Amino acid sequence: MAPRSHATARQVRLGTELRRLREAAGLKAREVAELLNSTSAQISQVELGLSGASEERVRRLAAHYACTDEALIDALVEMATDRTRGWWEEYRGVLPPVFLDVSEAEHHATFIREVVITHVPGLLQTADYARAVFRYMRPELPDSEVTPRVEHRLRRRVVIEGDAPTPYETIVHEFALRVRVADRRASLDQLRFILGKIEDGHATVRVIPIDQDGFGGTGASMMYLGGAVPMLDTGLRDSPTGTGFIDAAAQLAQLRTLLRRVEEASLDPVASRDFIHRLAKDL
Repeated sequence: MAPRSHATARQVRLGTELRRLREAAGLKAREVAELLNSTSAQISQVELGLSGASEERVRRLAAHYACTDEALIDALVEMATDRTRGWWEEYRGVLPPVFLDVSEAEHHATFIREVVITHVPGLLQTADYARAVFRYMRPELPDSEVTPRVEHRLRRRVVIEGDAPTPYETIVHEFALRVRVADRRASLDQLRFILGKIEDGHATVRVIPIDQDGFGGTGASMMYLGGAVPMLDTGLRDSPTGTGFIDAAAQLAQLRTLLRRVEEASLDPVASRDFIHRLAKDL
C-alpha cells in the first residue's frame, strides 16, 4: 500500500499510540519489523500515520508489545479499520485540513467540554456571528472563502443536535457574550440561540461573570474531547500558528486540572441560564 500524502489527525493519533506501546515495550522499529517480516520504514510510516494498519496488524503489534488492555486494543482496532467518510470530507480541498480534523475529532468524541473566553463557542455560533468573526479575523478573504467556513461551522452542530447527541458542556466568559462582533440584532439573536440550545438539552452552559474574583484564566480557552478509553482523550488549543492537538498524558492531566479550576470560577448551569437571560433583556 502506497504511503498517504497527508495523514489526518486521527490517523496520526493511531500511529502515535502504536509508537508509545512499542517504546513502552523497549523495542526498536527494526526489531518489530523483523518480528513481522516487515521493514523499519514500513513501521515508521504506520507510526507517522502515513500508512494504514489492518486489525490483524494492530492486534499482532499489541501482542508483541505485551499490551493486555483489551479496551485500548479494541479502540485502536476501531481507529485503524474505521472507513467513515463523514460530512466534513465535502470540504477537503476547500478548507484547511485542521477544519476537517476538528470535525472528525468531535464526531468520534464520547463527550466534549470547552472553555471559551473571547468568543461564543463555535458549536453554538449563529451564521451571522460566525460570518462576522471570519470576516474580521481574515479581512482579505473573499465571500467564496468565508461562506464555506460559515457553512462548516454550522454543520459541526450535528454532534450535539443529532439522534445520539454527544454530551457537550461549555464554560464561556461574560466578555464573549457581551462583545458585539456584528451588531445589536446579531448579538441578541446569538444569546437567544444559546438559550434555545440550553432549553433543548443540547448544551450545558456555565458563565464566568466578569466581576468574578480569583479568575486568572484569560488564556484558558480549550476543547477537551473524551476518547473511547481515557488514554485516547484529546485536547485542542489555539495558538498564533493554528489549532494544536494534545495527546500526551501529562498535558491532558494539566488540561483536566485547568478545566476544574475554570469551572470553580463559573456559575452553575441554572444561574448561568438566568444570567444569559438578563444579558439578552439588557440588549
